[in-house]
Amino acid sequence: MTDAVLSAKEKKKASWIKKASILSEALPYMRRYSGKTIVIKYGGHAMGDEDLALSFAHDVVLMKQVGMNPIVVHGGGPQIGRMLDRLKIESSFIDGLRVTDKATVEVVEMVLSGSINKSIVGAINRVGGHAIGLSGKDNNLVVAEPLRRTKKDPDSQIEQILDLGFVGYPKEVNGDFLKMFQNTNIIPVIAPIGLGETGETYNINADTMAGAIAGSLVAERLLLLTDVAGVLDKDKMLLPDLTEEKTHALIADGTILGGMIPKVDTCLHAVEKGVKGSVIIDGRVEHALLLELFTEHGVGTLIHK
Repeated sequence: MTDAVLSAKEKKKASWIKKASILSEALPYMRRYSGKTIVIKYGGHAMGDEDLALSFAHDVVLMKQVGMNPIVVHGGGPQIGRMLDRLKIESSFIDGLRVTDKATVEVVEMVLSGSINKSIVGAINRVGGHAIGLSGKDNNLVVAEPLRRTKKDPDSQIEQILDLGFVGYPKEVNGDFLKMFQNTNIIPVIAPIGLGETGETYNINADTMAGAIAGSLVAERLLLLTDVAGVLDKDKMLLPDLTEEKTHALIADGTILGGMIPKVDTCLHAVEKGVKGSVIIDGRVEHALLLELFTEHGVGTLIHK
């Protein structure tokens, strides 16, 4: 047998040993999370990149196959923006929230509950899963109320209520409906659309929707996929583990600021509702979900009591 053939066989054997080692390392974590509910907010670059989207679908299917109960809540801001541009409907934003009038909310629902939701469902089903597309309207899954924001007038110093239109906040979550899927092979994929008490349609921030759902189910984990590594310290180094107390202190001293604050607030709110841990993860990393759940140190920032 030639040296080249021996070398090829040795490389293949080494590859098998490496895969076996990875599976051996993951096994305790598979047992730990078996039967547990994991709520995943899916968005950002991970949703816009075709390879990462396929990787995400594979990860979610694997989670279900090893006994977890994954629930996916997705965003879709860039896709909504492109569709509004195509339809020549102007958008404005207040504190990062899209002001949503009647014409806009119709487009938002069409994009979120339609094309995006079914695309994710299709990807999961294509790689061997059994996904079902839902929105907060289905079986009164999420009853919403108008989101209120105030702003202080710089001259009079009087608080003014800002009109965000049909931007909503989860008031009630029908967790029992989602529990019906726990002992099945079905993976719920949820668009962040809520139903008002008098039938209105509300556009809900996907992070907020995922946090509310995780809290209602007292999930084991809330995982927020983002376009950053996680919460960073003032030297831009990742903070892998934060308690509630430490997180509040980092907000107060300005370490956590800008767009990270609402994500962290969502994590804190979920933990307060009984979620064992909320994690902010870099969705740009291939197989980020598996690296977070099945390795000792994870890849993001864990926020817990």
